[in-house]
Amino acid sequence: MIGPNCLGFIKPSIHLNASFANKMALPGKIALISQSGALCTAILDWSVDQKVGFSHFVSIGSMIDVSFHDLIDYFGTDPLTTSIVIYMESLIDARSFMSAARAFARNKPIIVLKAGKSSEGAQAAMSHTGSLAGNDFVFDAAFKRAGVIRVNTIDELFHIALSLSMQEKPSGNRLAIITNAGGPGVIATDTLIARGGKLAKLSDETIAGLNKHLSPNWSKGNPVDILGDAGPEQYEKAVELCANDKNVDAILVILTPQSMTDPTRVAEKVASVSKKYRKTLLASWMGADDIEGGQQVLESNKIPVYQTPEDAVKCFMHMYDYSRNLEILHETPSQIPHEFKPKKAKSKKLIEEVLADNRTVMTEFEAKQLLNYYGIPVIKNGLAKTKEEAIKLAEEIGYPLVMKIASPDILHKTDVGGVILNILNKEEAQKAFTKIMKSSREKVPKADIRGVFVEQMIKRKYELIIGCKKDPIFGPTIVFGMGGVAVEVFKDTTVGLPPLNMALAMRIIEDTKIYKLIKGYRGMPGADITSIQFLLYKFAYLIMDFPQIAEIDINPFGVDERGGVVLDAKVILDDSIEVTEKYPNKHLVISPYPSEYITKFTMKNGGKALLRPIKPEDELMEKEMFSNFSERTQRYRFFQLIKEISHEQLIRYTQIDYDRELAIIAEVTENGKKMMAGVVRLIADQYNETAEFAIVIADPWQNQGLGNKFTDYICEIAKVRGIQKIYANILAINHIMLHMFRTRGFSLTKIEDSFYAELIINEPK
Repeated sequence: MIGPNCLGFIKPSIHLNASFANKMALPGKIALISQSGALCTAILDWSVDQKVGFSHFVSIGSMIDVSFHDLIDYFGTDPLTTSIVIYMESLIDARSFMSAARAFARNKPIIVLKAGKSSEGAQAAMSHTGSLAGNDFVFDAAFKRAGVIRVNTIDELFHIALSLSMQEKPSGNRLAIITNAGGPGVIATDTLIARGGKLAKLSDETIAGLNKHLSPNWSKGNPVDILGDAGPEQYEKAVELCANDKNVDAILVILTPQSMTDPTRVAEKVASVSKKYRKTLLASWMGADDIEGGQQVLESNKIPVYQTPEDAVKCFMHMYDYSRNLEILHETPSQIPHEFKPKKAKSKKLIEEVLADNRTVMTEFEAKQLLNYYGIPVIKNGLAKTKEEAIKLAEEIGYPLVMKIASPDILHKTDVGGVILNILNKEEAQKAFTKIMKSSREKVPKADIRGVFVEQMIKRKYELIIGCKKDPIFGPTIVFGMGGVAVEVFKDTTVGLPPLNMALAMRIIEDTKIYKLIKGYRGMPGADITSIQFLLYKFAYLIMDFPQIAEIDINPFGVDERGGVVLDAKVILDDSIEVTEKYPNKHLVISPYPSEYITKFTMKNGGKALLRPIKPEDELMEKEMFSNFSERTQRYRFFQLIKEISHEQLIRYTQIDYDRELAIIAEVTENGKKMMAGVVRLIADQYNETAEFAIVIADPWQNQGLGNKFTDYICEIAKVRGIQKIYANILAINHIMLHMFRTRGFSLTKIEDSFYAELIINEPK
């Protein structure tokens, strides 16, 4: 059921208008999903005028049943749809949306106009992290993580959809601008730089070629101003030379109609060049009646045309952002650099003790204990309840010291005189303890004061913030960026969603301005970036493991070339959360690695195999496994021979959504080297009702019992997950697999030279 409170839907290809709209949408390849019925009619009117066509036009209203994720799943498999555009006001089932979007954004662009940029996340928060992780920033982070393009206007919504259907995605953000007028070139450049793009630095060969074919008075650089009297041949040569330049990722061609200009003939020449190259090409034919013929020529040759250079540049940057977001989905993360074994039981006990004390705010001492349990470096410290205990701790830790008030009721300690730095000796330590206790009691008389936190004083060159804030829609979010006392002034932060791998952690770091400093700047040594990546990875696990955490604020995290350390930390808990063993990850919108499916198996030859879910980091191991497949094994698994497996195919096999798919590998170790002996896979539909079964064992490990173990194990998992039916296709000559299915109760149906196998795991509800 679509709606209620909706306009209805239109399917132009069969002339079906099941809506209140008085116009029929034009046929095309864009699927529109809108939460606003009124906006639908406006878009429909606009689209007919602009000749924008649709495969489907859907108003979903209050979403009592069908929601965004249902339609993304439907349009994602629809051959008539090449891109999906969404007008969104609110999101209810964020996890299902993320799962559907991540499944199809790789192949079909999903473009979202999200309205309502302020919400619960904008309310005053108890920590810096809370004020920096506003709800709209989290939507940005979620869309990036899913490979979704976010736009700000209706024009952009359709410009980007049309451009991506017409043109190649740019491989980078370096743009060459070719224009017959200086002003539009400058405007395009200003927009490009403001949006984070770069002017392509033309090679010496390109400059020489332009000198040869253009007027001596051309601009001698990028933007390439070929002057007002430039004819079709000058445009053609300029586009061709820029398309050949390896420093150029995309080209914007601008034309202003002048008395000696032939917009249609120029368009024909530009279109002829575009057919020879696979480089992103956009055009801005400025004007109205004079340029209409040229505009039609360009669009008929799949070159998108924009009224203004600014619109063209904005669209280019959206296309680049889409390419970059897809890189996140496609990137193979590096291996985890160190062993990571968090003290989960101790962390759980600490959190339970704080909540049992009828508190939701940890003291700094407790907060740093929690972080330390997850391998996040903290400095020598201790809690002193008396002056004598403070002196004893000071002597043990060593000077210089910092002392801070320890109270769950005082989060911003400097505001109440609760922090004293650079304590150098015993006498200063005594005075500091007295002064901190006195000032804190005077400023906050009702505060629960637990003592004074005594800590080694360490200085680092750079100060970062690493935080967590639980968003009402997307759950725990990670904040990273420039820290210190001015964190809310500069607001140089970025937001990410757990879980993280090393590649995703790196992308979060790169999206801040302080990254330029911490990687090393103008001869100054940089910080240990790998350790910061690993820190974010561990931090993500902490907030995934404990849904009771509402906020964490590590600010500052001091870092330089010697490494990093937590200098101050706050942790706020949520006492309303009920943690259940059955659904430990329901607070997350992206399913984490299902470590509960790790088990051990002894093969017939006595060899040991670790059965575990596949990881993105397993790409190279899976590639090597393919080299151990005989022709027979390849035919049995893929029904054909595969000469060489590509990076794109390996990504598809190793980077999976654990909500929709599960692949269990057998990891064996031979001569100290880890190898993949085989893999069994279940690929479920979007409702998790039916799942396709696939299995392969590399030849060196066949006939060792792995096939039987894999099949039984994945069927057990399917039963627990509530999957109703498993099915598979098997070649008729694959007698071993057919025997395995028969003995397990699969029904077999012969279809030409293969069998269709089916097993009911759970009865439908």
